[in-house]
Amino acid sequence: MRRTIIKCVPILHDNYVWIIINHNKSCIIIDPGCHITIIRIIEKLNIFPVAILVTHRHKDHVGGIKRLSETYPNLSIYGPKETKKFGTNRICTNNDEIHILNFKFKVLSTPGHTSGHISYYKKPHLFCGDMLFYGGCGKIENGMALKMYNSLKKIKCLPDNTLIYCSHEYTLNNLRFSSSVFPNNKKIFKLYKEIQTIRQKNQCSLPSKLKIEKMINPFLNLDKIEVKKFTKIHKDLMFQLNILLQLRKIKEKNNWS
Repeated sequence: MRRTIIKCVPILHDNYVWIIINHNKSCIIIDPGCHITIIRIIEKLNIFPVAILVTHRHKDHVGGIKRLSETYPNLSIYGPKETKKFGTNRICTNNDEIHILNFKFKVLSTPGHTSGHISYYKKPHLFCGDMLFYGGCGKIENGMALKMYNSLKKIKCLPDNTLIYCSHEYTLNNLRFSSSVFPNNKKIFKLYKEIQTIRQKNQCSLPSKLKIEKMINPFLNLDKIEVKKFTKIHKDLMFQLNILLQLRKIKEKNNWS
């Protein structure tokens, strides 16, 4: 995105809203979970929103749409069908291309966290909501395990230089979990120290890079022997889908989000 700024705006407890600002000060807002902070930033930076991109229906991603659309009329609001009742006026499906300003986004269907979750890809930038996190992945909606598995595989197939813009600051917790899965992975411990310093300054740890995720994220390494041993699944049931489910179960049981 040449001559473009991607600004991280912290909202609520640990959410991030991404604002893509064009050279002419027009902007695109991604997953506005509230409106007050976003409007304040828009006014401070003297920028003008033309569109909103929404990844899924959860309140901390759609809660600001109504007031933003009232404050800035004629906004194009893109999102999956599940977000229509929250104000989305342009429904997106897999492989759609969205042209906004001088940007072209490809819509990727990435269900699993919710049934309709989508991500937006503009090489090398991936805005993936709650699908993939730095060192982790989102919680799986009931009955969506296979879809989550396939969505993670889809993201893993993107170029290694893909930048991962997710919607939560879960990085330190995720790296703690990753280090328990990969106790001999020195890269994880190095990253943890680096991110710890960043967070002590109250700075955002994102974006991550897909190349790094392939090295440290257990949810993208379901075939690794360390992950198989960690989940303690009987060898006859050691399918990657079962490993994914067990990893999430262990993570949530230990309150790692």
